[in-house]
Amino acid sequence: MRRWITLAPLAVLAALALLFAGSALRHNPHYTPAALVGQPLPNDSLPPLAGGTPIGMKVAAPPGSLVNFFASWCAPCREEHPVLLALKAQGVRIVGVAYKDTPAHIQALLAQNGDPYTAVLADSDGHAGLDFGVSGVPETFLVGRDGRIAAKVALPLTPDSANALLAHEGGQP
Repeated sequence: MRRWITLAPLAVLAALALLFAGSALRHNPHYTPAALVGQPLPNDSLPPLAGGTPIGMKVAAPPGSLVNFFASWCAPCREEHPVLLALKAQGVRIVGVAYKDTPAHIQALLAQNGDPYTAVLADSDGHAGLDFGVSGVPETFLVGRDGRIAAKVALPLTPDSANALLAHEGGQP
């Protein structure tokens, strides 16, 4: 009987290890939930990067706009920056949301690499990111014609993914 008391916790631990290992093997690390696609654009009010009166997201990002969550400390954000600059040159309205960053760092980044944004809003505490369901930066959302989120890309934008994003309902050129 004593032997079973000693082996029972080990058997339970082994069973749990197999259960967790099995679920981890079925997990797709590239899966990006699109819970907000089809939902109304969250109307968080965020202050402009330079300071001032907060602006509602629905005012800053009208239909056809992109909302791009980014940060100066984010290496993939720097990777997608040339794509954002090219989109701006095509006339795409992009609202940047500086996620959990300081205005000084964001201003330095934009001064060094160019500013692809129509407006840059500060989400220093990450509250708007939570409302958008952001799991990490960069993430880009397309605002559809009806004011709902039409599509989302949760990786650095490439020319192909940017074109695919804009091809969804409500996209600009």
